[in-house]
Amino acid sequence: MEQTSTEHTPEPESVLRERVVEAEDGKVKPLPEVVVNRNTSEELTRRRAERLQSLALMVLATGAVLTLIYFAKPVLVVLLVSILLAFILAPIVELQERARIPRSLGSLVAVVLLVAVLYGVTYVSYNRAVQFVQDLPKYSGQIRKTVLRVRKQAENIQKTTETVLAPGQEKNNAVKVQQTSNWTDTLTHTAMNATEIVLLIGFIPFLVYFMLSWQEHVRSATVMLFKMENRNTAYVTLGLISEMIRGFIVGNVLVGLFISGVSIAVFGYLHLPYFYFLGLISGFLSLVPYLGVIVAMVPPIAAGLGTIGSEGLLVIVATVLVLHLFSLNVLYPKVIGKRLQLNPLAVTVALLFWGWLWGAMGLILAVPLTAAMKIIFDHIEELRPYGNWLGE
Repeated sequence: MEQTSTEHTPEPESVLRERVVEAEDGKVKPLPEVVVNRNTSEELTRRRAERLQSLALMVLATGAVLTLIYFAKPVLVVLLVSILLAFILAPIVELQERARIPRSLGSLVAVVLLVAVLYGVTYVSYNRAVQFVQDLPKYSGQIRKTVLRVRKQAENIQKTTETVLAPGQEKNNAVKVQQTSNWTDTLTHTAMNATEIVLLIGFIPFLVYFMLSWQEHVRSATVMLFKMENRNTAYVTLGLISEMIRGFIVGNVLVGLFISGVSIAVFGYLHLPYFYFLGLISGFLSLVPYLGVIVAMVPPIAAGLGTIGSEGLLVIVATVLVLHLFSLNVLYPKVIGKRLQLNPLAVTVALLFWGWLWGAMGLILAVPLTAAMKIIFDHIEELRPYGNWLGE
C-alpha cells in the first residue's frame, strides 16, 4: 500500500493536528481537524479570572455592608423610624400648605402634635397601669388560686414523668455552680443602655422636622447624586418607594383599628377591666409579624386572671388568635399586599433576616425595607432577577 503525504502549512496563530484511526472494517478515516486559537483561549482565561474577581468583590462588599448594618443598628433604626414618622405626618404638613402656612411652620406644628400625642398615650398608659396595680390586691385571692391550680397540674405532670423512668436508672445529681453577678455592674450597664436609648430617641423629633421641612430639597439633591442618564429612574424609584411606605402605614393603621375595635367589643362583653385600653393595645400589638399573636395575648390575660374564669381566658386566647389569622390571611393581602407586591416566602425570609440583625425593631421594619429593596431591584437592569424573586 502506498502512502501519499501532502505538505500542510499550519496557520500562524493556530495549531493543526491530524490523527488517523483504523476502523473495524480496515478502512482508514481521518479525525476532524481541531483548530485551537490561542487568542480565544487567552480570552476565555481572562474572562474566567474576571468573573472570579467580580464574585470575590461581591462577597467582600456584601460582608462589609452586613457588618455596617449590624454595628450601625441604633443609628439606622432611628433614621428609619424617623422616615416612617415623617411619612405619617406629611399629610398634616401638606394640608397646612394648602392653607398658605409656610412649610417650616407646618412641620413644627406636626412635630409638636406628634410629641403631644405620644406624651398623652404614655401618660394615660402609665395611669392605667398604676391604677391596675393598685386594684390588683382585690383580685389577689383569685389570682393565687389560679396560680396554685396551674402549679399543682405542673407537679402532677412531673410526678407522672418520674414514674415512667426505669427503676434502676440513677438520677444525675449534678452540682451547678452559678456565678453571682455584681448588682452594681448590672445597674450601671442598664443605666448606660437606658441613657443611650433616651439620647437616640431625642434625635427623632429633630430628624422628623428636618425631613418634613426639607423634603423637596432632600429628594432633588438625592436625584442629583446620580448620572444624568439615571436621574429619571432615580426620581421614579423614590416616588414609588414613597407611595409604598404611605400605603404600608395607612394599611397597618386600618388593620390595627379593625382588630382593636373587635377586641374592645369582646373584652367589654367579658367585663374585662379597662377593656377599651387593653383592646387598643392588643389590637396594635397583633400587627407585629408572627410574634404579635403571642404578645397581644399578654395584656388581656394578665388583666383577666383575677376577674374572669378559665372560660373567659379561653375566649380571649381564641379571639386574639382568630383576629391575628384573619388579618394575616385576609386583610393584609387585600389592604397591604397589593402595595408591597411581595411573596410570602420573601416576607418570611426578610423577617428572619432582619429579626436576626436588629431584634424586635427588625421584625417591625423588615417588610417596608424588603419592599423598598424590591422597588430598587426592579429599576436596575442587573438586579431585576432578584426583584422578580421577591415579587409575587
